[in-house]
Amino acid sequence: MSMEIPLTDEDRMPWLESLRDAIKESLINKKGLILGCSALKKQYREILRSGDPDYKLESHASVVNFILLDIPAEVLIARLNKRSAKGKHYMPASLLQSQLDLLNIDESEGILKVDATLRPRGKQPFPGLFSIMIMLNLSNNMNKYCNFVYNF
Repeated sequence: MSMEIPLTDEDRMPWLESLRDAIKESLINKKGLILGCSALKKQYREILRSGDPDYKLESHASVVNFILLDIPAEVLIARLNKRSAKGKHYMPASLLQSQLDLLNIDESEGILKVDATLRPRGKQPFPGLFSIMIMLNLSNNMNKYCNFVYNF
């Protein structure tokens, strides 16, 4: 993406499988985590949910929960341009539309939508587009795959 080439499903698969495996390991070890990454397609979220050993495919009943940081495209592109200009984002703004085109939210998934134009008190606005929230704990070597990781 830093070379202005959108990722394919094939490109994303090793990353998604690594995250799925980390989710599974963390659940087995009863660790907590909030993980942020772009799981734009339902198919990607299904892969991540499958890290839950008790998950039944397409049921959406899982300990893996998703939160959509909902934001208008024009606000998102302004933020992305600002971050890119400061060297704080790997993806050029020219790829944003390809990412938004992939975003597919099925209401039956029960994804919580949060208005990402709002600012938490005294904080910067949410920087990302899509987050995954789950009670897990990723190992440090997974940080390179995520926009942000909060352990608790």
